[in-house]
Amino acid sequence: METSLLTPDGPAAPRPAARRRRRRRVLLWAVAVSVAGAAAAGGTLALLPEHRPPARPPAPGPEAVARTAVTAGVPASLPALAALIGERERLVRARPRDGVSWALLGTAYAEQGRQTADVTLYPKAERALRRSLEVRPVANPQAMEGLSALATARRDFPEAKKWAEEARSLAPRRWTVYPPLIDAYTGLGDYKAGRAALDKLMELRKGPAVMARAAAVYRDRGWREDAQAQLYDATAKARQPAERAAYLERAGQLAWERGEREDALRHFQAAVRLEPYQRAALAGEGRALAALGRTSEALTAYQVALAKQPDPQYALELGELYESLGLAQAARVQYETLRARVRQDEAGGVDGDLVLGRFEADHGSARTAVDLLRAEWRRQPGIAVADALGWALHRAGQDTEALRFAAVATDKAHGGGVLSASYAYHRGMIERELEKYAPARRHLRDALRINPYFSPLAVPVAQSALATLGEVPGRAAPGA
Repeated sequence: METSLLTPDGPAAPRPAARRRRRRRVLLWAVAVSVAGAAAAGGTLALLPEHRPPARPPAPGPEAVARTAVTAGVPASLPALAALIGERERLVRARPRDGVSWALLGTAYAEQGRQTADVTLYPKAERALRRSLEVRPVANPQAMEGLSALATARRDFPEAKKWAEEARSLAPRRWTVYPPLIDAYTGLGDYKAGRAALDKLMELRKGPAVMARAAAVYRDRGWREDAQAQLYDATAKARQPAERAAYLERAGQLAWERGEREDALRHFQAAVRLEPYQRAALAGEGRALAALGRTSEALTAYQVALAKQPDPQYALELGELYESLGLAQAARVQYETLRARVRQDEAGGVDGDLVLGRFEADHGSARTAVDLLRAEWRRQPGIAVADALGWALHRAGQDTEALRFAAVATDKAHGGGVLSASYAYHRGMIERELEKYAPARRHLRDALRINPYFSPLAVPVAQSALATLGEVPGRAAPGA
């Protein structure tokens, strides 16, 4: 008998095997739908905006950092400069008519030479920059700016002015032509033109590099608080450690010029921590430590600075520190180092007559100092040269003429707005020799008020001179 598959109420319930097959088909269909839905949703989401924050771009490499810095006239670290130089050397070998790369390479050589005091880099810089002008003789302010910066590093301010003014005439709205122009005008004692160049720079550009330039001009005018404020802002806004370290070093120098030993030392040390290649900050540490009586540390700081950057000025300062300690032989070694270094620098086109003249006036031949500094004054009559020549004339016994140059260095009417303890000391000693006792007392007192630690050799002399003029050092005489 055949069994009906129908029940009185409808179809019979499926058998277990059939139920399993049906369940499997339903599950496969559900999976297929879910996969398709996920794919569709994924496709839809792919079309929607990304809600997560975008990934940060990779940090620029050292050569890119140095390229940005050199192009904008901003300090760059030595390792970054080395990377940039290597990159540009490869580029100019592959593309010898790439004028922009030649200009950047030459400017980088000049900056590397300035930071390391390796004057053999200056002829290389000049060849690269002139090659840039050869392959790109028109519309090349980059090479002209580089030649101006190179001339400034060599202390050749007339040449620096020539190239900076040519760059400005070619591209008057290009802001990077103005920093080398300011340096050139300052070196030539043309402070009015320097201020005008700064005004134009500040009209064209904002930022830490411009603030640092403004600080230098304000310092030369005697506006020390304004200079300090500009440097603090520049330091806070600087993007790279080398740039920040350079501004900290300049802030330390301002503090030192005010006689603020601890503050100066903090700035110098912070600069070295940020940028171990900051040679100027190392020498600054030596000055501040010596003023604080931490003599052994001061000697070490100077020796490290000289080992890394054999600057004749550092050798002079270290020699005078040794001399103040009664270490005459050690001082003579540094003085011979200074002479040898100046001769070596001359081979690289560097004008070392200012530092050599200062040395000869106090430790060698005053007559030689006068001859050197007279020639320097004729060529580039800056305030620093006026002070040095006035002092050399005094040491050579020509005090009447000496006072005229000392006045140029210290009178605002002549452009000498810098509040310099050593300039005031030199003028006071010259006036004392000329029996102009009231102004001598005033200027010697000013020197010790501006910076009571300005020189380990000159400070005791200033104090003794004030005592012979009837005034206790550091205390104003009534009616003086």
